[in-house]
Amino acid sequence: MLNTFLRLLGNDADVLYRYLGLTLLYGLLNGLTIVAVIPVLTGLLGHDITAATRGLVPMLVGTGLCWALRRVVEKAGVRFGMAVLQTGRHRLSEHVARLPVGWFGPDNTARLSHVSTQGMMALAQLPAHVLTPLITSVITPLAVVAGLFWLNLQMALIALVTLPLLLAVFTLTARKGQRSDARFHASSARASRRMVEFAQAQSVLRAFNGEDGGARFVQQAIAGQQQSARRLIHVSAMSVVLNSWAVQASFAALLAAAGWALHSSAGSTTPASMAALMVALVLASRFIDPLLEVASYSEVLRGARGQLAVVDELFAVQPLPMPQTAAEPADNSVAFDDVSFGYTADQAPILQGINLHIAAGSMTAVVGASGSGKTTLVRLIARFFDVGQGSVQIGGVDVRQLSSAWLAAQTSQIFQDAYLFQGSIAANIGVGRADASREQILQAAEQAGVLEIVARLPYGLDTQVGEGGARLSGGERQRIAIARALLKDAPILLIDEATSALDAENQAAIAQTLARLRGKRTLVVIAHQLSTVEMADQIVVLESGRIAERGSHAQLSRQAGPYARFLAQRRAAKGWRLAAAAADEEAT
Repeated sequence: MLNTFLRLLGNDADVLYRYLGLTLLYGLLNGLTIVAVIPVLTGLLGHDITAATRGLVPMLVGTGLCWALRRVVEKAGVRFGMAVLQTGRHRLSEHVARLPVGWFGPDNTARLSHVSTQGMMALAQLPAHVLTPLITSVITPLAVVAGLFWLNLQMALIALVTLPLLLAVFTLTARKGQRSDARFHASSARASRRMVEFAQAQSVLRAFNGEDGGARFVQQAIAGQQQSARRLIHVSAMSVVLNSWAVQASFAALLAAAGWALHSSAGSTTPASMAALMVALVLASRFIDPLLEVASYSEVLRGARGQLAVVDELFAVQPLPMPQTAAEPADNSVAFDDVSFGYTADQAPILQGINLHIAAGSMTAVVGASGSGKTTLVRLIARFFDVGQGSVQIGGVDVRQLSSAWLAAQTSQIFQDAYLFQGSIAANIGVGRADASREQILQAAEQAGVLEIVARLPYGLDTQVGEGGARLSGGERQRIAIARALLKDAPILLIDEATSALDAENQAAIAQTLARLRGKRTLVVIAHQLSTVEMADQIVVLESGRIAERGSHAQLSRQAGPYARFLAQRRAAKGWRLAAAAADEEAT
């Protein structure tokens, strides 16, 4: 826990050390103030008012110091919490900004969103609401044990032995609770995904599942969540009960020790020994009270550990290494030199032995079946990940020797899943080029076919797209993403099925735009549209992560290879569509 906070605070770690030091001092002073009651009670039980009065002074001084120090500790805790919110979020965002772009999948993004909002807020509240009373409740009994050694050696030894035993019990129940908590969060995540899926895919679910719209999938997920929630409640309740029983058993052992001392000294009991035994019993109760408080905080502390574990996992992800001195590429050519790549070490490679040269200003089309590695190949150019073998080069320089800022400025990407930021259409087009004029935005919108969209909207380019572009269709979002990439005017343009959500008319418009860009930019295009593939200077056919063929359209179409089969399938599909359209016209 301490190491995680230190990673979050960085150079502001002094805030944590100051808080911990003050809290430890406060807990120790608390315990000493309790021990200071010994001479007071001993004097009163021995009818020595003078001794009791003298003992009252340090006890009152200790009480006053505890009250004043508690205010200081609370202020230090607030500063600690604010530092976690401010510095912690900043350091986490700095770390995440250096992670591979490919890391930002749906699951990782959801975890990051949760921990940076609710998780960090929960951690910021820990000092004032959990750590201060918890640390105090751990330190205070240690001081009380020291007082017991003064009064009753047997009770002091029992109290000292029970502390590690209680720690073992608390640790055991905490681990049980963590496993149940992990299962509950996993089932909750599954239920959430099912509910989102249920809402987004109603047309498909109703078509195949009738009026209930496939609700049984959601019901099964919710049932699983309820089962894990019941188990978590059961484990949590039993943990609290077991912790409390363990503390009460310690108190019972102390009472038994007191009873044995009283029994063994029967007939030889003096007023002083009786007074010492009575005071020891008072200290025993003050020994148990803070331990009961520790037991009550076990569930809250387990939840905090869960948040800290997520933070540790995020920090454990290794960022892409950056070169100390960035190299300068000769041009905008792209080359793959014996590249092999797999997303995980235990997974079969997605790409194997890729050797490919893409000349500056040329257009390369990448084709292949689903799962052949097309998207992975294109994303390696933008350094979404680092290759496991070989190198990806731009202008003769390994992308690992290029600064992230240079690489981001020189490449622009258009992918299948177009994401729009909340704001206007114009703002989304200009997101990659802050200095773009209105005329330049209009020009990019025209090239991508966006003007047709804005013509029917009441506010034109100033129309708000909604969160994630929710107010627009998939094809409209795709065209805006294309306009955004065109406006950026990066010398290397990577396109992954950019026209998949567009109609034939807009596909033709985008194809014309790509034709105009040939010779001006380095284009790497994943496409299934024949009009796009045929215009490429070079066509690369991937099969099972390897390059099966490469060459121009004219060269590959004459060979009886994978590309020829691809052409036959495309033409057959196109002929089917034309025949179907003709049949519709005859029917009307």
